[in-house]
Formats: sequence, structure tokens, C-alpha cells
Amino acid sequence: MRTTVGIIGGGPAGLLLARLLHNAGIDCVVLESRDRAYVERRQRAGILEQGTVDVLRECGAADRLEREGLVHDGIELSWNRRRHRIDLPALTGGRRVWVYAQTEVVKDLIALQLEEGAPLHFEARALAVEGAEGDRPVIRYTHRGSERTLTCDWVVGCDGFHGVARAAVPEGVRRTYERVYPYSWLGILADVPPSNDELVYAHSPRGFALLSMRSPRVSRLYLQVPNGTDPADWPDERIWDELDARFAVDGDWKLARGPITQKSVLPMRSFVTEPMRHGRLLLAGDAAHIVPPTGAKGLNLAAADVTVLARAFEHHRRTGSTELLDAYSDTCLRRIWRAEHFSYFMTTTLHTDPDQSDFDTRLQISQLDRIAASPHAAAELAENYAGLPIG
Repeated sequence: MRTTVGIIGGGPAGLLLARLLHNAGIDCVVLESRDRAYVERRQRAGILEQGTVDVLRECGAADRLEREGLVHDGIELSWNRRRHRIDLPALTGGRRVWVYAQTEVVKDLIALQLEEGAPLHFEARALAVEGAEGDRPVIRYTHRGSERTLTCDWVVGCDGFHGVARAAVPEGVRRTYERVYPYSWLGILADVPPSNDELVYAHSPRGFALLSMRSPRVSRLYLQVPNGTDPADWPDERIWDELDARFAVDGDWKLARGPITQKSVLPMRSFVTEPMRHGRLLLAGDAAHIVPPTGAKGLNLAAADVTVLARAFEHHRRTGSTELLDAYSDTCLRRIWRAEHFSYFMTTTLHTDPDQSDFDTRLQISQLDRIAASPHAAAELAENYAGLPIG
């Protein structure tokens, strides 16, 4: 089989890239190792930046998002039993965010891909990328019980941290930067309407908590827990009691409780691979970078990567120039490192380190007080949260 762009990975990055290339008249093939049902039920991020929504609209993948997505004009920070609202449009010139689960984005993109897009093969497990330094790289993969090859002009690895694409970049070329945090998130889904109209990020002596949502009827909440935590050690009543304690504020606000339908533990880490291009192999999304979820940047960084990449491929098709493809890694890394720093800031400001001193805690409180008192500090947070321009 032969194509212009071979895409490894049928998550949001690979699917969005395929959609953008299809609209630009560039042929591509998507290889996804899992079956469709698995891909469509993976629980991941739920916050879409303004720029991500704009791209989904431009490529015709936002119809259901427009109907069902929840538009949010702010977030709330909670500490010392009080709250402060960050007004995103007022501080960013009109930018906002949407609550729309990654699972729903993936479902929308798969439906479009199968209806009118390029080939999308499920249960097609990539084994290796060969010949990236030449002009005809090959993806070796298995599909329907046999080993096959896909010959490409370009290969894009959207196959995540453990995929074959990043491993195909020689160790002598690849540089990695990593930080592992000394805590995790216990995340739950609950069949109860959200207790607040907007997300609440809570700093507490007991640890961080986040109040989020998946829909007007389903709440998504998180608790900071020690690394290695077993969700089975947290019965429902214990979870709700701990959330109550961490979200506590002066006044009559109350956290609504309901049946918990899902529990999982999410480790926290930051990771960047440089460069994001080796020959005719390009990396995007989690294959190149991971951020802790506190800043809501993971899915949005992946969308920004493939938007930049699609523009570069379209420029190459029109002009024959590889100028934008050559600049792809540097262009994306500027945005990635800004998002890494913002995610680090949100994480270390709001979480309680197991070895944290009283001095460290006072610095966190001082930073939160500064955001509440200074329009400049609040604007810096809002600009990063709503998302920087793509490209």
C-alpha cells in the first residue's frame, strides 16, 4: 500500500490531522492499533481551548460540539475557604474554553473519516518505522492476521508515549526532558449535576481538588492522592467526604453527591522530546510531549501540533517547498514549552508536595493572593488557560 502521509495512531491528533489533510486534498492512511469501540470510550481530557474549537469548526468537525459542548467564560480558584473567579473573555479579548470530552471529539472525527475521509484501519498495529532518513519511509504493521507495509512520502507518529514512532528516532538524535510529580489524581465520574457552573481548582492543606463536568448531568471530579494509590482503597463515601473538605468555603455553597460510576488513578508527569522531526518522520501529540492535566493542555497541544503540520503539508503541496516542514519542530516546541511551564505553574501552585514545608505553603498562598489582587497576574493565567495562538 502507498500513500503520501502515513499516520500512526487514531486518537485525536491522528484523526484531526487526517481530516485537515483530506480537506487540503492530500492523501493519507491512518493506522490505529485498537478497535473502534476501545478508541471511542477512552476517557481523557475535557477542556477545549478557543484555538482548538476554531480548528474543529474550520474543518467541519464541530457540529455536535456546537450543540452539546458547554461554553465556559471562566474558572474559579479556591483557597483559604474563599474563591476567586478568572473572567477569561474579559482578560483575553474574548477568548473562552469549551467543556467537551475528548471521547466525543474522537467519535466525531471517526464518523467523518469513515464517511468521507481517507482510509482508517482499526486493529492495525504498527511494528516499526523504517527508512525515515530516505525519501520513501515504510511503516511495518499487522492487520487482520498478517504483516503488511505502508510506503509513504512522510510518516507522522501520533501513537503516544509508548508508540513505535518516537522509538524510531535514534537515541543519539533524540533528547528528552522529564519531570515526575510526587502525587497522582484520583478521578471519578458521577451521575450528578455539577455543583458549580464553571471549573473549580482548589488548593487545600489536604491536597488539590478539581470540580469539573462532562455534561449538565454528569460530574467529573479529581482528588490529589499519593502515587501508587489503589482506587479500591477509596470507597464512595470517603471520596465525597474528602471532596467536601477540600472544596469547603465560607457561605452556603454545597457539593452535590451522587452515584460514582467510574474511578481511576492518573499519574502526573511532564515530558518533552526534541526534535519532533527526524528525516521524513514527524512526531505529534503525546508521542512528543506530555503535560500534567492541571493546565488542561494535553489535547490542545496535540491539536496545535497537527494544525501546524497540516499547514506545512499543504504549503509543500502547493509550492514544493519544505520550508514549513523544516520549521515544524521549532515552531511547535515554542508553544509546547510555554504550555509545559504553565502546567508546571498550575500544578506546583495548587498541589501539596509530600515534603512541603510551611514556607512552601505560604508561597503558594501568596501566589494565589497575587492572582486575585492583580489584573496583570490574572491576565497571564487567563491567556495561558484559554490558549495561545496556534503557529
